Amino acid sequence: MDPIYDLIILGSGSTAYAAAIRATSYGARVLMFEKSVLGGTCINWGCIPSKTLIHAALFKHEAYLGSKIGVNSNEGVNGIDADMLFKHQEKIVTRLRKERYLDVLGNMKGLDLVRGTASFVDSRTVGCEDRRYCSERFLVAVGGNPRIPKLPGLEKCSYFTSRGAMLLKKIPSSLVIIGGGVIAVELGQMYYRLGCSVTILEHGPRLLPIIEHELSASLESILIKEGISVVTNAIISSLDRHNELNLVYADVDGKNQEFSCEMLLLAVGTVPATADIGLDTTRVVRDDKGFIVTDMNMRTTENGIWAAGDAVGKMMIATVGAREGIVAVDDMFNPGCGCAMDYLAVPMAIFTDPEAGMVGYSEANARQAGLDYVVNCMPVSMIPKAHVTGMTDGVIKMIADRDTGRLLGIHLLCHRGADMINEAALALHLRATVTDLATSMHVYPSIGEGLKLCAQGFNRDISLLSCCAE
Repeated sequence: MDPIYDLIILGSGSTAYAAAIRATSYGARVLMFEKSVLGGTCINWGCIPSKTLIHAALFKHEAYLGSKIGVNSNEGVNGIDADMLFKHQEKIVTRLRKERYLDVLGNMKGLDLVRGTASFVDSRTVGCEDRRYCSERFLVAVGGNPRIPKLPGLEKCSYFTSRGAMLLKKIPSSLVIIGGGVIAVELGQMYYRLGCSVTILEHGPRLLPIIEHELSASLESILIKEGISVVTNAIISSLDRHNELNLVYADVDGKNQEFSCEMLLLAVGTVPATADIGLDTTRVVRDDKGFIVTDMNMRTTENGIWAAGDAVGKMMIATVGAREGIVAVDDMFNPGCGCAMDYLAVPMAIFTDPEAGMVGYSEANARQAGLDYVVNCMPVSMIPKAHVTGMTDGVIKMIADRDTGRLLGIHLLCHRGADMINEAALALHLRATVTDLATSMHVYPSIGEGLKLCAQGFNRDISLLSCCAE
């Protein structure tokens, strides 16, 4: 039996690292397990590699836009050096993995790492190979894996998931994406801008059903205008492969259609990596999809076991997982601290171009909560800076309490939206009102001014305002 630790963490991604750093600040002795590559999804297969390629695709697209107004690149805008591009991606991932994970691990006192798969033997013990490790506290932060649906004929096709998409070393000539969520729109636009023909097949009536319909409708229009084929109400019936092409058969509004492509991307969600870690030896409850059930302190139904990150399936983004890990550790080592997750205060972004950002209540959530609210929705074309950049598509939507004017939710689709949503999140955190935002000072001209303009739009016709008007 190995020494007893103050905390044992299953996983080594951003959730696990945030929790480990917090625990060592309490003087805890921490053991972390990793079965694959340090850093988890975000650094290795998710945020960092995908955003590196998305940004590269943006360079190419902006070069094209520049050529339309007389700003031409000497090297041209049509060629892609795939070898150089993917080497650049690998360099970024390798550097950040070293600086943000390996170096941190090496310099953190009180943290040990075991490479291998840990599995619960009982509620106070995990095993890895032929060794046993004990603790009074466990954090399950094993993350998740891309879901692979059971589709007739899929085994005949050459397909990849979001993880495989980040490991490709060439740009396919054509791509069909099954799914219309965040991964589908981010990678779909990226591959299209890198020279690939792209078709997105979404089984529902619109892309991105998790966000406000005004944002998803605007983004769908932008993607179609750019050249991406978007097919909604597409129910996949079967797949096949013929003459080096994947064939996808789908019922679209009652009619069977065929779609062909060199490569097929499955973007239909995430499953938790909780199946083979021995949870059946504990009293930890999982839902019907395998996600671990927790309270707002990240406690599971087994005393002494907490869970965080993609394994709990709340908001599967790196910052949320990290915060969940910190909340769990605070609850472990500072009982009664009142630490709890507040998901409504969490900003979220979708890295399309333009970017989407969301924080707080959606209109549907506000209605379900029985809140008395008002809404203002403003086209991005009302922002002067949007005309400077030429990026006038998009929308900003605000939801506020009818009586007090307190901001309840802010949702936007615009240039630099992922940056702007941070200001919106701060406004909600500080319980700001529409008036607070409407009377704030913003740089002119800037895209961020759109938040002020949308707030002003609750009480006045902003089309009558002059530049810089208060």
